[in-house]
This record gives sequence, structure tokens and C-alpha cells, in this order.
Amino acid sequence: MQEITSRKNPLVRHLKKLGADRAYRDACGEFLCDGLKLYEEAVQCGMDIPLLAGSRREIVEKANGQGILVPEDVLSSISPQKSPQPVVFSCKKPEAVPVSAPQCVLILDGIQDPGNVGTLIRTAEAFCADQVIVTGNSADIYHPKTVRAAMGALFRQAVCEMDLEELLNYVNQNKLTLLGAALAEDGRMAGGPLPKPAAIAIGSEGQGLSPDLLAHCHETIYIPMNPATESLNAGVAGAILLWEVSKNRL
Repeated sequence: MQEITSRKNPLVRHLKKLGADRAYRDACGEFLCDGLKLYEEAVQCGMDIPLLAGSRREIVEKANGQGILVPEDVLSSISPQKSPQPVVFSCKKPEAVPVSAPQCVLILDGIQDPGNVGTLIRTAEAFCADQVIVTGNSADIYHPKTVRAAMGALFRQAVCEMDLEELLNYVNQNKLTLLGAALAEDGRMAGGPLPKPAAIAIGSEGQGLSPDLLAHCHETIYIPMNPATESLNAGVAGAILLWEVSKNRL
């Protein structure tokens, strides 16, 4: 176990940069996680954990990978949280191989809030979605806020990024009915039987689904609600529609 007190140490800088720089995360193939509970889940799921920094000796001594003991001020400089946990660590990104023959797929199209992306990944796992696909100008799957909101689901849920062409090929190859969440006069109302296998596409709250993706949807689907309400939070809408698709599978 190595004790480090300088914020300029290369290992400290590496962890800090993982939390701040998407290009660096992509180049390293790692992402930053924080919190003891998340660390325990990562270990339980068999994640590759190259580096852990902690302010408690007993935690660092049990680190699966390389562990460094740091004072709280150094830990605070690494952690993206205002009130840092006693441990931060890096994880290797899992291999993003799309699931074959999925029955329930969630598509996130242009959802820019990393908290919403993480919440939807967690929700997808809760409702047994086989695959989550992130497309368009969506937030980074491995942004620290995404990782935190997913609460460990990133270690277990199949998630990958695709451009529109890759997405449509995946839909066609797996004979998925592509349902776009959108308000449309001829849309299908949530609550009735849904086609299976299906892929539910959720867009951003402000813009909705991108026109290109919407044009390729086999049907649109909407959630009936008070007409005075303009839209639902993307995470809430995704949870309702995932429940509709998966309720007979749980």
C-alpha cells in the first residue's frame, strides 16, 4: 500500500482526469466511481478495478487492485462530489457487445442529462431489459453523474452506444418493433398489449426523439396524462414504458 499526500502525484491526477475528461476515459478504457457501496458492488460483480484511493487504511489494505492511502483533502480533489465518500476507484469499461435475440430494449436518444441516463440504465435493469442502447447526442455512459445515478447497474446491465445506422441494423436483425415515445394522433396508448419483442425509444424532455429516429419507428406510443402537463421527465416516462413492455416477464 502506497501513501500519497500530493495532489500532483500521477496516480491522483489519473483518477481526477477520469472524472473530468471523457476523451481521457475513452483513451484509457476506464471510468471513475466513488463510494464504498459502489466499490463493494463492483467487487461482487467481478469488475476489473485497476486503482483505488481511500482515506481509510482498512479499506485500502483490502483493495483488489492497486490501493493508495490519501488524506481527505486529496480525496476531495479527486471526487466529483461536494461531500466525497471515503473511497474513489477506477473501473475498466466492460466490453460493449450487443445482446443477441433481445426481447426488451431501451433506446436513449439525445438524453443529455447524465443523471437521467444513469437513472434509465438503473430502471432498465430493474425491469429486466435485455439491452440499453445510447444514441444521438446523449450524455456519456461513464460520466461520474451517470455512474452515480445508475447505482451499480452499469456493472450488470448490457449497455452500448450506436449511431443511427447501427441501431436500425440491430432492430432489423432482431425483428424488434421500434416504438417511439411521442405524442401523435395515431399513436398507441400505453396500457394495452404491446408487440414483442420491442424496443422503446425515449428522447430528451426538451426536443423529444430526433426526426431521423422518429421517421424509422414502426409505431409511436404515448402515456395518457393531464393535458395541462407538457411532458414527463425522461426517467419517469422510461420507467412507465419499460414496465408496460416487461410486466409479463417479471
